[in-house]
Amino acid sequence: MLLQGVDWLILVSFFILSLGIGLYSSRKSAKNINEFFKAGGNLPWWVLGTSMVATTFSTDTPNLVTDIVRKNGISGNWVWWSFLLTGMLTVFFFAKLWKRSGVLTDIEFYELRYSGKAASFLRGFRAIYLGVFFNIVIISGVSLAAIKIGTVLLGISPMATLMVSGLVTVIYSSLGGLRGVVFTDFIQFMLSLGGAIAAAWVAVNHPAVGGLENLVNHEMVMPKLDFIPDFSNKDVFLAAFLIPLFIQWWSVWYPGSEPGGGGFIVQRMLAAKDEKNALSSVMLFTIVHYAIRPWPWIIVALCSIIVFPDLEALQLAFPLVDPSIVQDDLAYPAMLSFMPVGIMGLVVTSLVAAYMSTLSTMLNLGSSYVVNDFYLRFIRPTASQKHLIAIGRLSTVLIMVLGGYVALQLENALQTFGILLQIGAGTGLIYILRWYWWRINALSEIVAMAVSFLIALYFAFIHDYFFVPLSNSAELITGILITTASWILVALLTPATDRGVLKAFVRKTNAPGPGWKRVYGWMKEKEEQAAAFGYFDFQAAVLAFAAGITGVYAFLFGTGSFLLGNPGQGLALMLLAGLGFGAVFFLRKRFQ
Repeated sequence: MLLQGVDWLILVSFFILSLGIGLYSSRKSAKNINEFFKAGGNLPWWVLGTSMVATTFSTDTPNLVTDIVRKNGISGNWVWWSFLLTGMLTVFFFAKLWKRSGVLTDIEFYELRYSGKAASFLRGFRAIYLGVFFNIVIISGVSLAAIKIGTVLLGISPMATLMVSGLVTVIYSSLGGLRGVVFTDFIQFMLSLGGAIAAAWVAVNHPAVGGLENLVNHEMVMPKLDFIPDFSNKDVFLAAFLIPLFIQWWSVWYPGSEPGGGGFIVQRMLAAKDEKNALSSVMLFTIVHYAIRPWPWIIVALCSIIVFPDLEALQLAFPLVDPSIVQDDLAYPAMLSFMPVGIMGLVVTSLVAAYMSTLSTMLNLGSSYVVNDFYLRFIRPTASQKHLIAIGRLSTVLIMVLGGYVALQLENALQTFGILLQIGAGTGLIYILRWYWWRINALSEIVAMAVSFLIALYFAFIHDYFFVPLSNSAELITGILITTASWILVALLTPATDRGVLKAFVRKTNAPGPGWKRVYGWMKEKEEQAAAFGYFDFQAAVLAFAAGITGVYAFLFGTGSFLLGNPGQGLALMLLAGLGFGAVFFLRKRFQ
């Protein structure tokens, strides 16, 4: 047990504060499900953007980054850095559309955009699939990281870790609804970022590391410092850089980085005051998530290579830890064991906050799907608001229990990341084009979802028994190609969505682009033309998209250059970042 009296005081105070916010928010949230799951649709961009960042700042994220850096170096992070393109796409091409749709959840979108029994099936199935089963996978991943931290830093059992932190989260999430979750997220993010920076500072000053200069010149660390993988290692360059940057970001559905937006990102945009706040919230999230937050984790991961050079060193340092969970991702909580009193309390509390922020969001989101898109839609359409909120609270508890159980069966964070990527391979493009091409129908999405899932099962349990095993990259590309070809063929060969539904969708969202010309033509024939076909400046959005990507990547690598002892390169990149962000600011009136 590494925590002392002052450390426990910090941790317990945070628990009390979180519960207090949940209780304070419960009065408004209990009015109806619009308040409980959408906070009335009246929140400002800065709260929502920070909440998005806090949610993705889960306990397993630093563990995942540590796992990546120890195995593949800094450049290995392109497997998730590539999703910056997805985020920027959401900012400039989808944020306004989602807010304009007026739905309560992104699952409700299916019956706004599609028609018939296929649309109803898609809404009901996705509500359970994402709200319960897929959500459990995400919750189990972040809970696994919490278990490792609890074991290493607190010396408590996996069950005790889940019982304490999970119970507090379930209480304030079920009481305060999305409003309680979002405002708790704001505090949790500040704690999480502060704790991460403190952890990096202590790690760099560990006696074995001896400061930042010694770190970057250490023989074991130097091969890990490249921002881009070595061209000469074709397999790593392909898997860690080319595929993520040119294929993965638009073709793979991944929670928090859904092409076109989805899940809790959409939930936050729908809770915004207006379209401008929706757009700004995702922009804030994208900048902080990719440009500001990664380096404290990376620094700790690099330090861990010196202090714990291999798995044997980790096992030797923590002999009481179950050998089955001693993987590279354990190195992050292992490095935290060196925190001094006071800072230890801050760091542990920051990790607990990171866990609870992700957990509370996923619980609230999953519950919203179960209540709004399954129970209310198919089981009890006439249910009272009070009854629906009770069902929401009950489903919150059940999802937590199931997620905690699955967490006890996993071994490392990268394992969960790989599972989620493969399951979503090939579905990403349909989530982008369904807003811009009228021909996509509900059956297209059903086929995309089914094919990607079956391919993931095939590679996980069948292929290697009969054929030569493929690399993860080959499996991913195969899944993308087959899934994409399948849903495009279905879209072209099956009946289109009902004209009335398509026209209603266009009237509500003013869906832009040449992919809707035929629908606008039908409306014009009936003198039903929507107010503003192509309602935003597409050219400006493309330019802002490119400028935003340039600014964030330049800031990310500029910061890294300063930290790793290359100030000249850092200054040049920071100037480029300023130009990128300046261009976005200059263009803002054209795409708003």
